[in-house]
Amino acid sequence: MPRLPPDLEGTDLRLGQKQELFGILYGYHLVWLYENGYRTRLGDVHATDGHKKDSLHYLKLAADVNLFKDGDYITSTKGHQKSGEKWESYHPLCRWGGRYNDGNHYEVMHGGR
Repeated sequence: MPRLPPDLEGTDLRLGQKQELFGILYGYHLVWLYENGYRTRLGDVHATDGHKKDSLHYLKLAADVNLFKDGDYITSTKGHQKSGEKWESYHPLCRWGGRYNDGNHYEVMHGGR
């Protein structure tokens, strides 16, 4: 786990701080995935078209990660479970989309969602 700046350790963060937190943890998580035998291809990271302006993707707080293991594309939420649970362990604001059947979605919570 990367050492976070002290101002990013709590949960009462401003949007800009959450964006910084997401960037740090997302990069760390990609490295963790490779170290654990996964390959990745990025899905929606920052989206403007096709997403509502209050979407966590639009707010730069969410990304979709396309996972591959042993050459196979993992499409199921269950296939993302190990990755998702690891993501949630990094910080209290980290939430994995598998909790609501969107297994390849990883986010930092904002605005109660």
